[in-house]
Amino acid sequence: MKKVFALLLAALLLIALSACGKDDPAVKGEGVMTNEEYDAAENLTEVTIEAYVQAKQGLKDGKTSLYLQDPDGAYFVYNVACDDAEYAKLEAGQKVKVTGKKATWNGEIEITDAKLEILKGSYTATPLDATGLLGDPAIIDHQNEHVLLKGLTVVGSKGKDGAGSAFLYNWDGTGAEGDDLYFNASINGKAYAFTVETDLCPADSEVYQAVKNLQIGDTIDLDCYLFWYEGLNPHVIGVTVAQ
Repeated sequence: MKKVFALLLAALLLIALSACGKDDPAVKGEGVMTNEEYDAAENLTEVTIEAYVQAKQGLKDGKTSLYLQDPDGAYFVYNVACDDAEYAKLEAGQKVKVTGKKATWNGEIEITDAKLEILKGSYTATPLDATGLLGDPAIIDHQNEHVLLKGLTVVGSKGKDGAGSAFLYNWDGTGAEGDDLYFNASINGKAYAFTVETDLCPADSEVYQAVKNLQIGDTIDLDCYLFWYEGLNPHVIGVTVAQ
């Protein structure tokens, strides 16, 4: 009886280990690239990845854009087709498989012309405190990751009219309520540009309203994704103003 019990226990342990392997966010399916292989892939070549939704943009004309991560890195999927039912499933943590073309747009590495498959599995990345990487060329190795940037100071932004303010509607200040917000913040004597994209954070969101209330000189912590546009241009999803 003891021998039978021991065999049964061993079998259950193997099943449990197998199940853990299937749920391991670092494990890839057959024919799927590791993050290292994806990074090494040539521009404009076909890539296939498995990763986990960290954030999604709005659904427009049957397409959305996704911030994805696995334990080894991050990805941005641009304008992937999905229907309403699929879009509803793309909550934070959802595992997906994406096949498309690796492309670069103004420095932003992304997957375009993509096909999406929703898989079983869940993983949410812990945001990286990347404050110490600001000004370091190595920060590009964390492109598209969910990060925290702490202790920055809001500095003035000038639109086409030359007027300075804490933020602009559109990059040049020519927009209006409901358009993307742009603002600058500095640390260690260097200023960086930040964006609140309405596709990611609509005009009625807390972060959009928080940026509208910023004052030049405010000390802020930022929650964002390390997007790239002709250099570092994080997409902000959270703002905390020091009291």
